[in-house]
Amino acid sequence: MKVAAIQHDVAWRDPSATHAVVTPMIEAAAVQGARLILLTEMFATGFSMQADEIAQDPDGISTEFLRQQAAKHQAWIGGSIAMRWPAQSVRPRNVFTLASPDGQVSRYAKLHPFSYSGEHKSYDAGDSIITVEIDGVRVTPFVCYDLRFANIFWDKANDTDLYAVVANWPQSRREHWSALLRARAIENQAYVVGVNRVGQADKLDYSGDSAIIDPLGVVMSTASGTPAVLVADITVDHVRAVRARFPFLADRRKVPR
Repeated sequence: MKVAAIQHDVAWRDPSATHAVVTPMIEAAAVQGARLILLTEMFATGFSMQADEIAQDPDGISTEFLRQQAAKHQAWIGGSIAMRWPAQSVRPRNVFTLASPDGQVSRYAKLHPFSYSGEHKSYDAGDSIITVEIDGVRVTPFVCYDLRFANIFWDKANDTDLYAVVANWPQSRREHWSALLRARAIENQAYVVGVNRVGQADKLDYSGDSAIIDPLGVVMSTASGTPAVLVADITVDHVRAVRARFPFLADRRKVPR
């Protein structure tokens, strides 16, 4: 299966303008045969803490955009959205939203709001992890700061072939981003697709450094600094072969506290 990481700039808190930016990039990924196309964290607005001003309903403009693009290109397309979901949440959540070619939507709310920036004061944390099967590939999504918490990746390793990590990760900590993406791939013997934005917003610089990494930690495709469409072929057979050759997952132990 071909997967694509769309490394894009964002029109600050302007979903319609950002939709226009990423539309031709999605087209370019689809032309290359991508079946899973990933955008960034809060892809339509940027990483804003003004949650009540930018949060959308589950059937809002950006979810509908993903649905329309998925139907048009017969591909799975996802990115995170500031969203008022579920209804019982006190505050909005940062929700990875994945649209299928037939219009179905899967959602994962970020487990770890980024307290360093005050995200936890504006967005409620999620409480569950999802895995979606796409053309036989088991895909588990996470959002940005989740990348720092190895345990949640480990918990899903036996059910995952590919981790999708969408982000707004600033340039000042770019070395952490790149190192952690490779670590999560190596630890869990799974593909990792890290998708980060470029440009400037809210006094922060973003260098992208998006990457598609194989289960041995080999970087298959990467880009820095400018908008880019990364595409790579991934196979479940490679995941199985790596895990059979190096059966490390079976040696994991939970140490009693």
